[in-house]
Amino acid sequence: MKYLLALIAGGIILAANSFAAAPAKPNIIYILSDDVGYGDLGCYGATHVKTPNLDRLARDGMRFTDAHTTASVCTPTRYALLTGRYAWRQEGTGIAPGDSPALIAPGTVTVASLLKQAGYKTGVVGKWHLGLGEGKTDFKGEIKPGPLELGFDYAFFIPATGDRVPCVFVENHRVVGLDPADPIRVIYGKNDIGAAPTGRDPDVKLKMKGDKSHSDSVVNGISRIGFMTGGKAAHWVDEDIADTLAAKAVKFIETHQEGPFFLYLATHDIHEPMVPHARFKGTSDCGSRGDVIHQLDFTVGAVLAALDRLKLADNTLVIFTSDNGGAIKDTYDDGTNPLHSRQAPNGGLRGFKGSLYEGGHRVPFLARWPGHVAAGGVSGALLGHVDALATVAALAGQELPTAAGPDSFNALPVLLGEKQTSLRDHLVLQNNNQVPLALREGDWVLLQKGGGWGKAKADAQPGYELFNLAQDPKQTNNLAATQPDKVKQLSARLETIRKQGRSRP
Repeated sequence: MKYLLALIAGGIILAANSFAAAPAKPNIIYILSDDVGYGDLGCYGATHVKTPNLDRLARDGMRFTDAHTTASVCTPTRYALLTGRYAWRQEGTGIAPGDSPALIAPGTVTVASLLKQAGYKTGVVGKWHLGLGEGKTDFKGEIKPGPLELGFDYAFFIPATGDRVPCVFVENHRVVGLDPADPIRVIYGKNDIGAAPTGRDPDVKLKMKGDKSHSDSVVNGISRIGFMTGGKAAHWVDEDIADTLAAKAVKFIETHQEGPFFLYLATHDIHEPMVPHARFKGTSDCGSRGDVIHQLDFTVGAVLAALDRLKLADNTLVIFTSDNGGAIKDTYDDGTNPLHSRQAPNGGLRGFKGSLYEGGHRVPFLARWPGHVAAGGVSGALLGHVDALATVAALAGQELPTAAGPDSFNALPVLLGEKQTSLRDHLVLQNNNQVPLALREGDWVLLQKGGGWGKAKADAQPGYELFNLAQDPKQTNNLAATQPDKVKQLSARLETIRKQGRSRP
């Protein structure tokens, strides 16, 4: 079979007691949730929220304990996942505004384009947040380049985030339900388009209060980042977003059930504003944050139910993870904020979303593929979301071009239980921009404090923090001052990786 030949050619020989050889082209569903922390699921120790569908994935598949996003915020994580390239290698890949131009150039090898070349039908449903169009995005007509220019056959998506305008869905190249007589205008910064009302207007009735940065245009009774006029018929209803995305995901599966298909499902949950549907509101004892975790679990359950109903589960690899660590935030307040911290998002790890500490980027990672991924398995192998490209290339029997995925490593042997440790021995991490960075190597992690390259002295190392995760998983003991040789070694390797422009052999 093509799959087996590809593995043998790569030097990976199945052990005698391993699972049956995999089909040449299994379906692939990659579910990327938003802002879900390492400790937010029952299978990772959550005690207040209930996640039966996600726990089922862990029970029927493998749970990873050392998986990382490579960035602790959304846009750079998504860039790295799709391209196999660290986002800090390209300027301008920090958190994108809602009118950002496309951040990935058409023609770039992506997870979607590679699988499309292998004969897959490819679709993205959910949050995009990688920019659209050229220059400032024009939402009035045809919107491109976008997902379809990067290998997706079908796209139904939120352009940026739930707390940013425009608050509309885009399907393929056009805003869904847009009235041509009511064109959309979007601007960030100074409001010179006359957008009204805003969250700063004292007479505007809001569903929840937004902080200063989330007090611009009001849509569905919620103030956002940025200003927007027009498109009223196309505005989404926040309470219905999860149902809408789940329905679109299930429809894609049904349409392409003959396979093979690749579905990238990027949920809005649990990003702010946290606005659960009425049937989930109040179902946790953790306020809206817990309620939208329950809503997220429903979305995953809808996908799993569709696979069962269509008898596709055995030939489908399902992956669930998050785009960064969790956080307890006061961006919005609907009156339930004091309850949010009952569910500790990151399982005792230091730091939150946006941080270079473990809580910012170590995330849940579940993989299920009956008969191929060990049921109930637990792996401590080091993984990064940037590894998706090389992994699906191996799975689909595709050769990854030399210039593609320069930082992506093949994790398939770990998924299939053929290796206990990762093929990678290191991982570079970022928060939002090109600096600061962190380097993970074995049990060690070196964090830049935010200075420029080469400014730290080898003796005192004021520009670095150093931790041994095996001895100090909560990162309470900075060893930089007592381990100058280790700091020197790791900082030199980090600089080499940065200069080389690639880390994949």
